[in-house]
Formats: sequence, C-alpha cells, structure tokens
Amino acid sequence: MRAWRGRRQRPSLRSLYHHLVRALGPQHWWPAKSPFEVMVGAILTQNTAWVNVERAIAQLEAAHALSARTLARRPSTAIQRLIRPSGYFRQKAAVLQGFSRWHLKRYQGSTRAMFRTPARRLRQELLGLKGIGPETADSILLYAGRRPTFVIDAYTRRIFQRHHLISGREPYDETQRFCLDRLPRRVQLYNEFHALLVAVGKRYCHRTDPDCASCPLGKFPHHIEVHA
Repeated sequence: MRAWRGRRQRPSLRSLYHHLVRALGPQHWWPAKSPFEVMVGAILTQNTAWVNVERAIAQLEAAHALSARTLARRPSTAIQRLIRPSGYFRQKAAVLQGFSRWHLKRYQGSTRAMFRTPARRLRQELLGLKGIGPETADSILLYAGRRPTFVIDAYTRRIFQRHHLISGREPYDETQRFCLDRLPRRVQLYNEFHALLVAVGKRYCHRTDPDCASCPLGKFPHHIEVHA
C-alpha cells in the first residue's frame, strides 16, 4: 500500500530543480577526459554502479585501449578482461566493439564529425546499434555531444512517480517529452538536473526503505510504498 506525505499535488520541475541545486550544489557530471570516454562510460554504466565503471575505464586506459580503433581491433576476450569490473562484461564488450566499429566506419573515429550530425538523426543511428537503448543514446548526446536532451533513468522515474509527476507506466519517450516540455532547452540545466536526480536516488530515494526525512525533496508532497 502507499503512505502519503504532504498534500497530494504535483510540484513543478523547476521548483524541484532549483531546490536541489541549493541543497546539493553542482554535481560536475560527466567525469571524463574526452567525449569518447564519456561514450564508453555511458555503455559500461548499464546495470552497474559508477564506481565499477571507473575501475573498468581505468583498466582500459592503463592498457592503452580507450580508443575506437583499439577497441574495434583487440580480441573480444581482452576487452572482456579489462571491463570485467563493470559487470555483464561479455555483453558490454560486444556493445563497445560494435559501437567502435560503427564509429570508425561512419565517422572515421571523429567525435567532432559525429556530433555535427543533427541530433534526431544521430539518436536514431545510435538506437540502431545493438545494446544501445534510449537512456544510453541520450547520455551520449547530452554528456558527450552537449545536445539538449533529457536522460530518463530508473532514479528519475522513481522520484517523479513518488512526487506525483508521472504514473511510472509511461514509455521512455513520453516521460522524456514531459521534461522537455516543462524546462528551458539548456544543456547545462539538463546535465545538472539529471545528475542531481541520480544523487537523490542513490542517497535517499531508495527503491525500498527510502530516507524521506533526510531527503532534500522530502518537503514536497510525495508518497512511498509501504510493504506490510
């Protein structure tokens, strides 16, 4: 069943954002040395914690394997060994190599050329690659390409659902459109808002036993699921 906290009404996205900025400050996302590293991280972070991605990227960098050309040419088993900390290493190695080969063939390995492609067309190209879904594609567009698109992840869905903004049953693109229609089209805002929501999801808005009392969004009307 559900337990209600506060009046049952929806806060605005802008009020949530400004409150989080004041409470948590800048998140400095995405931590990476190059756009290509961001793209690798976006693939590796699927279904794992960021600390595991950092370990995998450090191993790729130490092995001089953090480039499209090297990832495309090295044996799959070697890539699997390097990214093992990120989990699902066999599947992710295949996605990384498929992405790298596409990046070389389509854009000659140039991120600058890649991000000159109109965002909508580039998104469709990314979604056409095996193992890259909407969240990964949008992370690449926003964080590596600085294109104004809003990333929807599990934390975002959970927080928005608990604050009566969405039902939680909407498809990805509908939830994304909800955000894009209510916020200015600014890359920095989308970047910071998504990073802040991830911080709230990790620290407070847990799937079970959320810490609403300490959460910076706890003052806004929300509900939580109570399991008898």
